[in-house]
Parts: sequence; C-alpha cells; structure tokens
Amino acid sequence: MKFALPKGRTLALVGVLGGMLAALVYVALRSGPLAPVPVTVAAAEERAITPALFGIGTIEARRSYRIGPTVAGRIQRVDVDVGDRVRAGQVLGEMDPVDLDDRIAALAAAIERAKSTVLAAQAQIQEATARAAYAEAQATRYEDLWRTRTASEVAVEAKRQDRRVAQAALAASRANLEAAGHELARNRSDHDGVTRQRATLRLVAPVDGLVVSRNAEPGTTLVAGQAVVEVIDPASLWISARFNQLHLSGLRAGLPARIVLRSRSGETIAGQVVRVEPVADAVTEETLAKVAFDVLPDILPPLGELAEITVALPALAAATVVPDASVQRVDGRLGVWVVGGATLRFVPVEVGAADLDGRVQVLAGLKAGARVVVYSLAALKAHSRITVVANLPGIAP
Repeated sequence: MKFALPKGRTLALVGVLGGMLAALVYVALRSGPLAPVPVTVAAAEERAITPALFGIGTIEARRSYRIGPTVAGRIQRVDVDVGDRVRAGQVLGEMDPVDLDDRIAALAAAIERAKSTVLAAQAQIQEATARAAYAEAQATRYEDLWRTRTASEVAVEAKRQDRRVAQAALAASRANLEAAGHELARNRSDHDGVTRQRATLRLVAPVDGLVVSRNAEPGTTLVAGQAVVEVIDPASLWISARFNQLHLSGLRAGLPARIVLRSRSGETIAGQVVRVEPVADAVTEETLAKVAFDVLPDILPPLGELAEITVALPALAAATVVPDASVQRVDGRLGVWVVGGATLRFVPVEVGAADLDGRVQVLAGLKAGARVVVYSLAALKAHSRITVVANLPGIAP
C-alpha cells in the first residue's frame, strides 16, 4: 500500500502553524497569565528600631453642652450666635412663658390672702382663749357658790355649758389656724414650683464657653430636650484618634504626641495621650485614643478638623526586622512570603512594634537573613512563579 507524500505547500503551512504555536506559548510564559510575577524582595535583618505610632483623628470637645427647654414650647428669643463667647450664668435665650407670669402673680396674691387668713385665725385664737379663760373662771366661781348654797344648780350648769362652748370655740380657732397655715404652705409651694418652671424657660450657659451651633430661631416650637444652642468648653478640646491595631503595642496614656493639624501642615503642636478607649472598631481594626493639647493653639481649630498624630515610643532592643509592606494576611493568617531559590512559601509570623520608616519587628516565625517579598504586581500563591526585579512601576524603590 502506498501513501501520498505531503506537498511542499502543506509542509510550509504546518511549519507556520508550529511557529505561531511556539510563539504563543513563549508569550504566555513570558507576559501572559502564566508569566512569572515581578516582585521586589528584601532581606530580614537584625537591628534595633525606635517604634512610633501614627494615627489620624478629628478635633472634638470633651465637654459639650446642648442647651434647650425641659418642656415643650416656643422660642421667644435667642441672644447669641455661633462664635460668641459666653460666661457661666449668662442668659442665651428664652422660651415663651405663655401664662406662667400670670400664674405666678395669682399665686403671690393667694399667698398674701393666706397670710391674712393666718393672722385672722391667730386673732380668733386670742379671742377664744380669753373667752375660754373667762368661762373657766365663771364656772369655778359658780361651783364655789353652789357649794355654799348661794347659787342654784341651774346657774352652775349654765356656767359649765359656757365653759364647754368657749373651749370648743378655742379648739375650732386652733383648727382654723392650722388649716390657714396649710393653705399658706400649699400656695408657697405652688408659687415656688411655677417660679422654678418659669426659670427653666431661660436658657443659661452652664460654663464659660464658645457657641458652636445655633439650631433654632425665635418662633420655632420645640419639644422637651431639643437643643437651641450648643456650647463647648474650649479648654476641653482634644483629638479622637484612630491607630492601626496591627502595630499598637506600647500605646498607653501619658505618652507624648506630636500633632499636625490639617490646616497647619507645617506646624507641629505638642500633645499627650490622655486615654486609650476600651472599645475598638472591629470593622476597620483600629483602636481609638484621646490625645490632648499641652497648650491650646492661640487660634482654636474648628471641631471636626483632621489631625495627624505621631506617638513616639521608647527604643527597643535589636530583633529581626522586615519591611512593613512585606507583612500580608493570607487565609486569615499573618505572615510573609519567603523566597528560597526558585520556591516561594508563606511563613506565618508574629509581629511586634513598628517604626515610621516602614520597618516592623518579627517576634516569631522568621530569622534574620531570610529573603521576603516586599511588593508584587499580582497576588501571590504557593505555586506562583516569580521574577525578582529591582523596583516596580509606580512604587518607589
């Protein structure tokens, strides 16, 4: 049996297709999805670092007072505006008293009437006391006369009845005085209560402070507790700062801090960590802390302004150190990619303090001299092929 030999044109076509396939494979291995991932590497080294923490925060007031009515009502006037300085006890505005002034006047008149009633009851007691004493004397005299048979028994009984009537009148007068006293006390209590209620309609500054907001205008009807103005104590300004939990070791109250306000980027202000909050942000993995100014700036920064916080920590003893950028989280574990010849493996590590030059201590899991991946152009996996380069586009060496 004979087979037909391929013609020259067919051989040429096969050659072209073979070359194209080889070129395709070459491109795929060099620059396609199968190409090695360019990475930069650095060697873990043994050295001492001076750790520092960097955080971002906003200006807040530790003591802020939202001043408004304790009962629903309509604003009659507001005497201050945003930016005004106020003194403790200064009246900032007033709610419409409606009929409270009339009620206070009516209760004042009722108090005076009750006082007159008390005086009248006291006079009645004096009169009843005198009548009772006279009736007692008469009854005693007639009883003596009856014993000597110079007065009839009917006359003696009449005097005894007069005595009982006088004593009852005295008791009634005393009861009237007690009732008048209770009425006077009730009117005074009502007067004091309405007067205090009237006083709450005056919006008074509790401290020396600064008005930072005016939330309502005259004629507006408010519910109880709704703020008309907000006053802060300027001396209580501090910064609510956020620090990355990854390198939080050493942060505590009392540490000195350097503050740079966003509006004064060229000026560093001294401060101090006042406290570290016991509750952290689980979403952003940040810990909150409060940083106070050692001396308040002459021009107070506005509330809400961003500030950069740098907290310097004591220098640490020499330990294994790697670039901060080399630490990655893979499958929930913290570690670094270690380059060993042509192999790549992920090594879990325990990190410690970091400095602001981008170095972090490795407390466990890695020794000095190991080569770790710092940056890569793509996410790495255990089977990833890599090629080490001096630097990557867009990333400073």
